Amino acid sequence: MKENKGPILFIECDSLIVKPNKPFNFRNLNFQPSVFRGLTTIVDSSNFNLVLLLCCDDLDKQGISQEKKVSMCDEIKETFAREKIFFEKSLVDYEIEDMCPKFTIDNLKVNGYLNGNYDLDNSFIIGANKENILLAKELKINSILYSSDTLEQDESSQVILKTNDWCEIANFLVKSELKVSRKSSIVRETKETKIKLDINLDGTGKSNINTNIKFFDHMLEQISRHSDIDIDLYCDGDIDVDEHHSVEDVAIALGSAISAAIGDKKGLTRYGFNNLVMDEVIATGAIDFSNRPYLVYNVPITREYIGSFPTEMFEHFFKSFSDSSKSTLHLSVSEGNSHHMIEAVYKCFAKCLKQALYVYPFSNKLPTTKGVL
Repeated sequence: MKENKGPILFIECDSLIVKPNKPFNFRNLNFQPSVFRGLTTIVDSSNFNLVLLLCCDDLDKQGISQEKKVSMCDEIKETFAREKIFFEKSLVDYEIEDMCPKFTIDNLKVNGYLNGNYDLDNSFIIGANKENILLAKELKINSILYSSDTLEQDESSQVILKTNDWCEIANFLVKSELKVSRKSSIVRETKETKIKLDINLDGTGKSNINTNIKFFDHMLEQISRHSDIDIDLYCDGDIDVDEHHSVEDVAIALGSAISAAIGDKKGLTRYGFNNLVMDEVIATGAIDFSNRPYLVYNVPITREYIGSFPTEMFEHFFKSFSDSSKSTLHLSVSEGNSHHMIEAVYKCFAKCLKQALYVYPFSNKLPTTKGVL
């Protein structure tokens, strides 16, 4: 039986070092911001095998010798080793004139990385040039582009993450490796409402929402879009009697689902706060997932309805959410157009959620001095 050595993290050299404006100085390499911190987290929290790839197109154009290319890899590996970050191997693309995935695949085969001993399904390539996307496609593995460049549509389909932030790369890879899921589902049925809710705290802000109360749907969509929480929600309530039960029960379901998805709260930011403008009004919000429900609500709307939605239910929505999520929530808004006022409040609330629900990748601590939260 072949030994399973786990997944591989192929890291192209350009994503580790900062390209200088002048030819490379092999004795004075500059490294990308947070790369040591990010790789330390990856090493400490996953079982990736690190492999350094040096694709020599730029170096070839500068007339850099083969000996200096190998020396560059050795210096990079030694620098990271001093920080307890060890590359299993460095592979130098000796003969290349421009990036050629096929040559690199042959290189990987020779070095034993494609012989079935490694978990390629969960492996990644990290690189700072778009040619790495082609290499990942050839290998049929995921790629991370270390770049802030805009991608063409056909390129985007090959990239699972595009960023120039090593903290974000570490956070993503550790979650992928540990298969951490911050998803939650709620089914809530009473004599007054039937609710089915699915959320993903680490989503992209996709929503599919139907409560049969149009303006309420619109506000819930704002929460999803501006918090990046994926929300799939259906509510069948007795709105022929009153909107109250549907609004209240949706808030209870949403708060309960978020509380469940948070889990043990280790590494959680916990606090979120935001000021958000919408034309003539400014909304201010703050939330603390403190396990102590409390609402302070200062939203002076004078209209009785917005659309078909009774405005008194906005406060009750946030009170029910605070109770079910066990969060402290403060919301206020300046006076102006009523539609703008309440939409600004919901968007501000969403931004507070986004900040408070972020999990810091370099901490496994509870965000409290009590030891319990």
